[in-house]
Amino acid sequence: MTINPHYIRIWQTVQLIPPGKVASYGQVADLAGLPGRARLVGKALGKVPEGGWKGQPVPWFRVINSAGKISFAEGSEHFVRQKQQLQDEQVVVLGSRIKLKEFQWQPDLAELLFQLEF
Repeated sequence: MTINPHYIRIWQTVQLIPPGKVASYGQVADLAGLPGRARLVGKALGKVPEGGWKGQPVPWFRVINSAGKISFAEGSEHFVRQKQQLQDEQVVVLGSRIKLKEFQWQPDLAELLFQLEF
């Protein structure tokens, strides 16, 4: 099975989001060098291999929508799981909302230059 090379870029970008931080689908797309491809980020996160990528987990739960909310339907199994995993990392989730001012990942210059490959 061949893997979409865009998915790999997205997974590697999501792997850089630090614990306790979140990024929007659009932000991940931009950082992965795929501007305007926010929906592709969602698709790629649904296709993460069982063991993650290159032996590392892909923390899909750190990716939320641009309104600062969990995208899954409130109360659904995925919603509950994502909310719990974020709370386990001390991210405050009120209902389905996360305060982006407080918890959005803002990569610093070193991360942008030396960790992001795209």
